[in-house]
Amino acid sequence: MSAVPATLTGETRGRPRATRRLALSGFGACLLAAVAWAACVPPQPATRDEPFEIPKGTWARRMAGEPLPILPDTIHLTLGTSDTLLLRNLDDVPQVFGPVLIMPGQSFRLPFETASTYSFACTAHASGQLNVVVEPPLEPGWPTLRWRLRRLQRALA
Repeated sequence: MSAVPATLTGETRGRPRATRRLALSGFGACLLAAVAWAACVPPQPATRDEPFEIPKGTWARRMAGEPLPILPDTIHLTLGTSDTLLLRNLDDVPQVFGPVLIMPGQSFRLPFETASTYSFACTAHASGQLNVVVEPPLEPGWPTLRWRLRRLQRALA
C-alpha cells in the first residue's frame, strides 16, 4: 500500500481557508469596533479652535485678478467640538472680517454659542462674504460618525 501525500488527498485544503476566514472575521470585528467607537465616543479635541490663515500676498494676488481659494466660502463649525473660528492674517495688508479689522500678523478668535448660519463681510474673499454654519452639538451615532468622516475628508483634501 503506497502512501498518498496529504496535499493530494485534500486533507490540508481546509486549513488555509479556515485561517483566511478567521483572519477576515477578526478584521471585520476590528473594523466594526472602530466604527462603533467613532459613532459613540464623543470627540474631545485638544482645542475648540478651527484655524484659517490668510496667506501673505493674498490682497495683491486678488487685485491682480487671480482666483484664490484661500478660505472656503462656507466654514462649518460644531458646538462643543470646534466652535471657535480663528482667523490669522499673514498678509501685508489689513483684512476685514465682519466689523473687525485684522491687522497684518494679528489673529482674531470668534467663539459661537448658538447653532445657526452667520454671514460676514470678508475682504479675503472675491465675493466679499464668508458664511459660517454652526451646527448643534454632536449626538452619539450617525451624527458623530458623519462629523468624524467630514473631518477626515477635509484633512485629506
